[in-house]
Amino acid sequence: MNRTAFVEELKQMRFEEAYEGYQCKRLSQEEAASLLGVCSRSFRRYINRYEESGLEGLCDKRLHTLSVRCAPVDEVMALTDLYSSRYNGWNVRHFHRWYQRKHQGSRSYSWVKNQLQSANLVAKGQSPGPHRIRRLPSALPGMMIHQDGSTHLWVPGVYWDLIVTMDDATNEHYSMRFVEQEGTVSSLLGVKDVLKAKGIFCTFYSDRGSHYWHTPEAGGKVDKNNPTQFGIALKRLGIDMIAAYSPEARGRSERAFGARQGRLPQELALNGITDIKAANAYLNHHCMPAYNEEFARPAREQGNAFVRLAGVNLDDCLCQRYERRVRKDNCVQFNNLNLQLPKDKHRYHYIKAKVKVVIHFDGLISIFHGPGRLG
Repeated sequence: MNRTAFVEELKQMRFEEAYEGYQCKRLSQEEAASLLGVCSRSFRRYINRYEESGLEGLCDKRLHTLSVRCAPVDEVMALTDLYSSRYNGWNVRHFHRWYQRKHQGSRSYSWVKNQLQSANLVAKGQSPGPHRIRRLPSALPGMMIHQDGSTHLWVPGVYWDLIVTMDDATNEHYSMRFVEQEGTVSSLLGVKDVLKAKGIFCTFYSDRGSHYWHTPEAGGKVDKNNPTQFGIALKRLGIDMIAAYSPEARGRSERAFGARQGRLPQELALNGITDIKAANAYLNHHCMPAYNEEFARPAREQGNAFVRLAGVNLDDCLCQRYERRVRKDNCVQFNNLNLQLPKDKHRYHYIKAKVKVVIHFDGLISIFHGPGRLG
């Protein structure tokens, strides 16, 4: 059933429902007309046509009548025969020119193309994508910070993740760090390097990695109302997060990784570096300064958008916090661990109390009840 026939059938079903309600006086004329999405005058015309000819009277007679502007069938068949017999394989634009010059055709290019496509003689072209505009870099340093990770064979036989945190306005790298596997801790360490060196920035731009965002559907939109531990940590500092939905969207960091993958393995091999500690030392003392000297650029505007830290304890802000409830044995269960709370002189016990389990950068686990540390 085509769409037009479906619409007509739906219209008839709705009319029967409205007509029955009107006849039984359950619906007024205005209510019945509103049910059909028409005015009262149109509804009265529908009643007259229905009582004269039944449901067939409601059909739009124009649907079964050919338009006076429709091309004759003989002309359409002559066009398709001409193309298939003499010009098969020609593109439509080329054929249309010859159709006008050699065969005195008077039809438009669009009409010829549609007829050939309807006869499956030429393929339909792909619709053009949306017009894209190149995004300008941020005006000031500190307005947007990029972070991304790249898994690569940085040293022979070993894959590491390289986590890079850079400025959108200047391409300056603030943090480069090799880790065994990218995750919440490695990403927070990169942010910590920026905060200690420059201060608090405005926005954070990243991909949709699971430690950055919760994504209910694979490949879908991120859930901004359900932040990850990383997102909660940045929210404490007033930093907004922006998710990138394609590699092209974060093209600056992607292009930068291409340069790193083409240079870093050779430099590490030249210096005989094979362990991750020595590789990170090389990144901080040699690679990052050299990269910034070569690729960093001035911002579009003078000044910066960083806000200096004043009395902010980064270790307390950039940590992972989980809420748990104390069991009857004064233990807190967390990640297959039973964390025993020591005896407190201020309170007999903490059974059923809600506490916060805090994981610090060094792996230390603390338990807090309100502002007080229990252990």
